[in-house]
Amino acid sequence: MPKGQAARPKHIPQRTCLGCRQVLAKRTLVRVVRTPDGVRTDKTGKAPGRGAYIHNRRICWERALKGETLDQALRTTLTEAERETLRQIGQGMPEDDS
Repeated sequence: MPKGQAARPKHIPQRTCLGCRQVLAKRTLVRVVRTPDGVRTDKTGKAPGRGAYIHNRRICWERALKGETLDQALRTTLTEAERETLRQIGQGMPEDDS
């Protein structure tokens, strides 16, 4: 590095939570992905398909599943079975960040 130049801070990808609309580091959110096989969570964050991000909080999952928010983000219509599976995952999330 040439003398006098400061080190650049490392780029941290940012994503918006569908439930609360808060912008956070991608790694702190849970990715929900639409694949040809259906909609599922993506723990690696690298699965192919259209993705959407939700906080690791129950209230955010409830808000994202309410209405058509998640459907619009994934550009699909969730089946009732997919919606119920995601609802159960959301119920397993903590009430808040603590």
